[in-house]
Amino acid sequence: MRVVVIGATGNVGSSLVRALGDAPEVDSILGVARREPEWAPPKTEWATADIARDDSGDHLVRLLAGADAVVHLAWLFQPSHDPLSTWNTNVVGSRRILDAVARSTVPALVYASSVGAYSPGPKDRAVDETWPTHGWPTAGYTREKSYVERLVDAFELRHPDRRVVRLRPGFIFGRESAAQQRRLFAGPLLPGRLVRSGLVPAVPDLPGLRFQALHSADAADAYRLAVVRQVRGAFNVAAEPVIDAPKLAELLDARAVQMSSRPVRSALAAAWHLRLVPAPPHLFDALLHLPLMDTTRARKELGWSPTRTATEAFAEFLRGLREGAGGPTPPLHRHAGGRVRQHEFATGSGSRG
Repeated sequence: MRVVVIGATGNVGSSLVRALGDAPEVDSILGVARREPEWAPPKTEWATADIARDDSGDHLVRLLAGADAVVHLAWLFQPSHDPLSTWNTNVVGSRRILDAVARSTVPALVYASSVGAYSPGPKDRAVDETWPTHGWPTAGYTREKSYVERLVDAFELRHPDRRVVRLRPGFIFGRESAAQQRRLFAGPLLPGRLVRSGLVPAVPDLPGLRFQALHSADAADAYRLAVVRQVRGAFNVAAEPVIDAPKLAELLDARAVQMSSRPVRSALAAAWHLRLVPAPPHLFDALLHLPLMDTTRARKELGWSPTRTATEAFAEFLRGLREGAGGPTPPLHRHAGGRVRQHEFATGSGSRG
């Protein structure tokens, strides 16, 4: 089996390349990314492609020739101050990938959707994969995830002979992703050592602050299973327990303090507008409204189960933050923003990629 992974050098992509390399069903892997890494995992060769470019379509068709399955993981989180840029990569780029899959007659497509694709939902019970996927309308990330769901709907209608799988994971954490996620969401001003136990006095216990998470290796295993097993449709993927303010406080040896979300949101909005943090306040709004997901289908039909709890995954991420940990690829490298984060300061948080 030959598998092409588009977006193979990010948090999930690098973990998936490892998982596929260990899978006996997989003979070869083509990892596609904007920048070729020096990393040389088993069974893997590399190719470069930029799905934001108009001329990438024919190039992608050539790369997908002979593939038995394509995994679409490519996604751009920043620049959050330039929504046209992320739209061009995430939505228009996804359309280019779907067109290339169709033209290359690849029999199976696995798409990386997200809990962020879901419409606002309950926090006191879990919803299954039939919950509406209209996202949170003001957040670019959720809006784009929702729109690509519609593109995949159209692809399935036009190509009923193709096997299409959508994975909708919760928040994905791991040690190697710590430096990248700090750059993407917290920015250069966050000292990694600040997240050490005992140094954070309190965690705001906000209405709606309940979310699901899993380890990047467990997410990769779900993608591996979606590739090698004859399954179709959408699968929610997350580990237990649900993470809330008390659990975050326990991880940080802090106190959970109940408060309104308004002052936190206002502070985040001000910091984002001043280019002090890259994560926009609209993403914070989405977080507070995302539903909790029922993962029964993934466990029964996909045969997936996590090897780490959600709190273990988040605790590993916090350790990675303190240690300045990174991975073997350009997006995950611990010094991708410069050894003293000078590239992050120079480009402006959330301003330019």
